[in-house]
Amino acid sequence: MAVYFISDLHLNLQQPAMTEGFLAYLKQLDDAEALYILGDFFEAWIGDDVSTPMTDAVESALAALSDRGCKLFITHGNRDFLIGNAFCQRIGATLLDEQAVIDLGDHKALLLHGDELCLDDVDYQKIRQLLRNPAWQADFLSKSIPERIEFAKQARAQSKESGQMKADDIMDVTQSAVDAALDAAGTDLMIHGHTHRPATHEWQNDEQQRQRWVLGDWSDTHGWQIRWTAEQGLSLNQFAFSEL
Repeated sequence: MAVYFISDLHLNLQQPAMTEGFLAYLKQLDDAEALYILGDFFEAWIGDDVSTPMTDAVESALAALSDRGCKLFITHGNRDFLIGNAFCQRIGATLLDEQAVIDLGDHKALLLHGDELCLDDVDYQKIRQLLRNPAWQADFLSKSIPERIEFAKQARAQSKESGQMKADDIMDVTQSAVDAALDAAGTDLMIHGHTHRPATHEWQNDEQQRQRWVLGDWSDTHGWQIRWTAEQGLSLNQFAFSEL
């Protein structure tokens, strides 16, 4: 049996090919003991009470995977931080804390979306603090669906414009934040997404060998995953939807 990790699909109505690719991906996870979705699963999530044909299809497919015996876990990203318990109950998933430690065999891994590690992006961290405030979220969810949709459109436009003006290294993780998170978790292995920079990183900190595995973002033709088995350990790979 295998454990799978994915993130940064940014599922949305404007890219149906990616949604179809994800649905095909779920169907072939025959050996999946667990699937961890590490944030930005949707391009925008404005409440569990809002649905579209796309979200309905995704929910149905995830519920079917859960019914086959695969455990589902979701963590919030910076795009879908309003995913709540109602959505998770509909698909049979567990909503993880922002930072969660799991066992992979006899090793522990720290899981997170990764945006909280980008400390050099000061403007974003200020916005993140606001958006993760329970009072702000309660107020937002009390608004009408059209009001929430309009807010999401404006937020995406502002985010895109802001991102184009920032240096690439500002939007990557800060090494001191990575080490602090690993110290707090008591482990030497981290898995995250958010940066759209798929890679594996190895370094030493206080004579401890550490690893950071970074997931890639999905497109209309390809996806990224990290797969773990007791026999082979971790592997990061990109795959084409046409080969599923």
